[in-house]
Amino acid sequence: MWVLLLLPFVGLLWVPFFNFAEPSLFGFPFFYWYQLAWVPITALLIWLVYRSRTPDEAQ
Repeated sequence: MWVLLLLPFVGLLWVPFFNFAEPSLFGFPFFYWYQLAWVPITALLIWLVYRSRTPDEAQ
C-alpha cells in the first residue's frame, strides 16, 4: 500500500505528461486543472494507506 504514495510524485514530476493547454475544463488549461486534481487524489491515497495500517504499525 505504501507504493500508492509514489503516484502523486510520478504524476506531477513528469511534466511532459501534462504540459498541454487542451483539453480545458471550465476555462482552465489542462496544465492547471491536472495539477489541482492531484490535491484531492493525494489526500485520498494518504487516507487509504493510513486506513490499511494495522494497529501495531500505528505506534
